[in-house]
Amino acid sequence: MRILILVLSMLLCAQAQAASLRTMTTLHGPAVLLKDLFDDAGTNADRVLGPGPEPGGRIIVEAAQLNAIARQYNVAWRSVSRADRAVLEWPGRPLRKDEAVDAVRIAVTATGSGDDIDVELDGFTPPLVPVEVETTSTASQLDFDSDSGRFTAALTVTGEGMNPIDTRISGRVVEMVEAPVAVTRLLPETVLRADDVRVARVRTALMQSDVARAVNQIVGMQLRRPVGAGQPLRLTDLVRPPLVQRGSTVQIELSTGGLTVSGQAIALDAGADGEKIRVQNITSHAFLFAQVVGPGQVRVTPDAPAALPTQPARFDRRADAE
Repeated sequence: MRILILVLSMLLCAQAQAASLRTMTTLHGPAVLLKDLFDDAGTNADRVLGPGPEPGGRIIVEAAQLNAIARQYNVAWRSVSRADRAVLEWPGRPLRKDEAVDAVRIAVTATGSGDDIDVELDGFTPPLVPVEVETTSTASQLDFDSDSGRFTAALTVTGEGMNPIDTRISGRVVEMVEAPVAVTRLLPETVLRADDVRVARVRTALMQSDVARAVNQIVGMQLRRPVGAGQPLRLTDLVRPPLVQRGSTVQIELSTGGLTVSGQAIALDAGADGEKIRVQNITSHAFLFAQVVGPGQVRVTPDAPAALPTQPARFDRRADAE
């Protein structure tokens, strides 16, 4: 009986000290340690066994190899089935595209090719990096053609506890500039307000010499042509809104020697504030040049030259009767 008790005690003790297999392990680095395979692996628990999978990958250790590792490092474990195995995974995530774009932007800017640029990558396939690692991307071996904007470069991704990842990338660099653009589609004859436009980054290639560069060049002006949403506005498509419409009746004012005389006239032209247009006095039927001074208002100076109409003027019969 004492011998049986002693044997049972030894078996229980051995069982208490035996290691257990870890069937599924999440790694946190590029190397596999003994403790990644076995719990209670003993004094060699922190021993490096070899490289693990790449980020986002897995490796499987079968029963035969597990037995060999346990014997080599004195781990109290033996497989009970050929189905025993350990799965090791290193979670990964795709490198963010903006990290690669920023790396290229820094490299291109360092060549003095522009302070404000956009980078377009060709068919970018992001490498997988460890989920928990803060990565740094660097572009080197830059081959950049400033005329076409095309580039190729070597992208290196590094981070604490991971092996560097190298890949080749290519694409196009586009120079940008800030300019006012239309918020929505704008129709002809629209008098532009501040909320009709916003300042946005626009491709330099779209910025012709006559494109407006500041909001104060646009607000209060009238469109001659339609403008699509997000498009810059050309100064040649902007005119000052007319305060006098062609063919309308206007109040005409003549000042001379401290005396001001007013009357009515027919506008033969449309005109914005400060512009000179042709008018015909309703009373005298005289043709004059007058300056637009307000909505429906013009002013004539004594030395203003006479104007000749390009076509006969038409008067309202009621005005003639007066």
